[in-house]
Amino acid sequence: MSPAPARFDVIAIGNAIVDVMAPAAEDDITRLGLAKGGMTLIDTARAHELYEAMGPAREISGGSAANTLAGLAALGAQCAFIGQVADDQLGEVFAHDIRAGGIAFETPARGDDPATARCLIFVTPDGQRTMNTYLGASQYLPASALDESVIADSSVLYLEGYLWDPEEPRRAMRRAIAAAREAGRQVAFTLSDGFVIARHGDDFRALIAAGEIDILFANEHELAALTGEDDFHAGIAQLAPKVPVLVVTRSENGAHAVAHGEHVHVPAEPVERVIDTTGAGDLFAAGFLFGHVRGRGLADCLKLGAICAAEVISHYGARPEADLAALVAERLG
Repeated sequence: MSPAPARFDVIAIGNAIVDVMAPAAEDDITRLGLAKGGMTLIDTARAHELYEAMGPAREISGGSAANTLAGLAALGAQCAFIGQVADDQLGEVFAHDIRAGGIAFETPARGDDPATARCLIFVTPDGQRTMNTYLGASQYLPASALDESVIADSSVLYLEGYLWDPEEPRRAMRRAIAAAREAGRQVAFTLSDGFVIARHGDDFRALIAAGEIDILFANEHELAALTGEDDFHAGIAQLAPKVPVLVVTRSENGAHAVAHGEHVHVPAEPVERVIDTTGAGDLFAAGFLFGHVRGRGLADCLKLGAICAAEVISHYGARPEADLAALVAERLG
């Protein structure tokens, strides 16, 4: 028996992070002791120090899964987000931005310590983004914050691998998987990063073996880390039979998807100039999931993902700026 029609197309659980982006001189990078062009995890004291040192900044809600939902909502999907913010100024920024994008967000804010997660981004004149991430309140999402009725009323539950690292959100995501399964809904999972696989690969392999994941997103490096296969096609061959839908991106070399014995590859969409690759995987997942919930075939789902990824890498920031729905209509029909 098929589950009842869902209120939401996709509900996601992920880090609730505010990106704080400001221009910086080369001297600022040196003076502040920053790792130019890299991403560094920082503590509370360092977050306050760097925030005070920033010039006029642009603040916009971010986080991998939240970025995916922003793309989905822009395409016309009905979405909801579960993530933890603090009761502070940046928590209000995050909540406002995500709701303004048409995404339901009802997770109660916790106290003001630790503060809302933020990624402090210094942009130098050469276009390099130096990122300093304070995970703060996002790591303290409790299972009690889940509204299981909303999870049950969503066609797809989408989980961000980054948030598997801290213990409390990991428990919440396990509970969410159980709620989705009980309601007959699908579970999608993005592996997020090689360091997450290094720490929790056994967990992920166990979830796959237990049939808990319906759609798995990875890039080629994450595929190698999860399977232990350096050869891309050997990794696909090993993992594809274990998950109903496997999606693997390869940057400028396009993307692959395998489902029910069908293996499809699409090339990357042409981009006049790559400005910033942040959010490419997040927006690829948005396009693919939109096609999936609309009943499109694998090739169209991959094409949708490629279109969305190409848009987001053509400008700074991890949220779409162009009309994604119009782009898709123009390029895919």
